[in-house]
Amino acid sequence: MWKRVSALDKSLMSSSAGLPPSRFDRAFKRLSKAANHSVLWFVIAAILATGKAPFRRGALRGLAAIGMASASANLVGKSLFPRRRPAADLLALDRRLARRPTSSSFPSGHSASAAAFATAVALESPSAGVVVAPIAAAVAYSRVHTGVHWPTDVAAGAAVGVGAAYLTRRWWPVGRHEPASAYEHADLTPLQEGEGLVVVVNPHSGIGPDPTPQIVEEWPKARVVGVDELDALPDAKALGVAGGDGTVAAVASLAAEHDLPMVLIPSGTLNHFARDVGITGLHDTAQAVADGVGVRVDLAQVNDQWFVNTASLGGYPDMVRIREKLQRRWGKWPAAAIALARVLQRARPLEMTIDGDRHLVWMLFVGNGPYRPKGFAPTMRPRLDDGLLDVRYVRADRRYSRLRFFVGALLGALEHSRTYRHLEVASLDVTVHGSPISIATDGEVRGQATRFRFRARPAALGIYRP
Repeated sequence: MWKRVSALDKSLMSSSAGLPPSRFDRAFKRLSKAANHSVLWFVIAAILATGKAPFRRGALRGLAAIGMASASANLVGKSLFPRRRPAADLLALDRRLARRPTSSSFPSGHSASAAAFATAVALESPSAGVVVAPIAAAVAYSRVHTGVHWPTDVAAGAAVGVGAAYLTRRWWPVGRHEPASAYEHADLTPLQEGEGLVVVVNPHSGIGPDPTPQIVEEWPKARVVGVDELDALPDAKALGVAGGDGTVAAVASLAAEHDLPMVLIPSGTLNHFARDVGITGLHDTAQAVADGVGVRVDLAQVNDQWFVNTASLGGYPDMVRIREKLQRRWGKWPAAAIALARVLQRARPLEMTIDGDRHLVWMLFVGNGPYRPKGFAPTMRPRLDDGLLDVRYVRADRRYSRLRFFVGALLGALEHSRTYRHLEVASLDVTVHGSPISIATDGEVRGQATRFRFRARPAALGIYRP
């Protein structure tokens, strides 16, 4: 078999070497050098990161895939399969690279990284993948054209890269482009020019400009109020909100209690709830309000507190508290990373009774509706009409529980770990034994208690949606 492979490689290499000189020779040399240490892919990822959400997700997934593919090809593959590179004198002098690699020829690390990045980008954004794929193919071929790899090295590297890109889906599901399913809502009415609409605006949410001018322009008859005026709802036909998930949760609770439909204008940093509902911006909401169309979605409650996304006990509330102290100095994302590291280092297990069963628990997560994936990194909801809570917790009463938790998370196999539990229930009662602790809902730290009663509230909120 290896003799046949070697013969095929020599035949294909001879065909490539026999190509007449052209200006492409210099282009392939430059392209091959540009892909050294994945510099080319980092540049393209930075460009994609300035675009829309699918482009940004593609860039991040591409970089993650490169990390896996590069490690697999360069650290593992080359160590297990030592192979000489093609002889330099097979090619004309002006086609050779000035510095030829000295590592094993099999598999091609450049091809692995190129295929990993292109495939990962295409998973999130097929249109961006169409642009990136020819560049990746050219990089892969450039390794043969410049004489530093056999064709089968390139093919094997590309296979490693494609596999790495698809493997990222085990930890990180591909972004969903359709909204979560929801209940039909037949009672919504059009609001011409926003008449009867009260919009609560949190100008401090997100990183963009204050959305108030756009709201006033779109709905001149609407009343725009601040967060501190939430209780002022005289004669409102609908309640709008422009802000992040914390602000959305506060307004959603009022809308549900007063049985008012909600008008959602996403203007926070992440806008998880708006993304799951299927609203990407003011234009979506304006069309739905003008047409009088929408849906009903589930909400959840813990004690008397409503939440639209998640609630959690344990390390997460502490992480939020530390992050808020640090983010003014360091920014939100660096502060969140520092806070997470500190919490993981100092974490202490909680003794609690969960629906009658006593456990020692590191942290407990409760989601409004079933989240996916099933590991401990939930990112999206395919349904908002299940009437269920998504309950996940990490047990601390198992030997080496933290280590087993991290290994399971790293391998994407938490659902098979005995330290991890995942339930989908309509209600949940939790009693914490010891001092009262804080609970975090929708990214905000709330009051302390020792008893927490979680309930799903099916079809609790009407919301305008195209």
